[in-house]
Amino acid sequence: MGYAFSSLDELGEGYGFRKVRQALGVEAFGVNVIVMPPGYEGFFHYHDEQDELYFVHAGTARFEVDGEERIVGPGGLAHIESTTPRRVSNAGDEDLVVLVVGGKGGYVERDGVRSHYEVYGDSETTVLLMPTWSIIHSRFWKLQIPY
Repeated sequence: MGYAFSSLDELGEGYGFRKVRQALGVEAFGVNVIVMPPGYEGFFHYHDEQDELYFVHAGTARFEVDGEERIVGPGGLAHIESTTPRRVSNAGDEDLVVLVVGGKGGYVERDGVRSHYEVYGDSETTVLLMPTWSIIHSRFWKLQIPY
C-alpha cells in the first residue's frame, strides 16, 4: 500500500513511545511520538548514525545539549546530530507530546511532481490548490487569482 493514516489516540494510551513508523509502514526514516508526564526527566542519549528532528506538538520541552538548556513550546523544532548527547524532558505542568523523526544518508532534493490541481471559486475569486510533497508531510499552497 502506498499510504496510511492514523492518529496519536489510535497508536496507544498513556505515557511513552507511540510507534508511528511501524503502525504506518514507514521505511524511509524513523518516526515516533513520545508522550511524557509533567516534570518527567529524560535521559542523556545519542545515536551512532541517526540524526533526529524533534517537533513539539503540545506541552513544554526542555532540551539539554552540549551544556546548553533550551525551553521549546508548541510548534518548536530542534535538530540534533546523531553523536551529540542530548536529554529531552518535560519542563511544564502539562503532558509533553513530541514527534521525533530520525534519519541518515543525506538530504534528498525536492523530487515532488504535481499530479493534479483543483480550482474552486466564484465569479470574483478563483482559488487554485496545488499540492506539494515533502518527505514528512504534504501541504497545499493556496493561490488567489482574481478574474
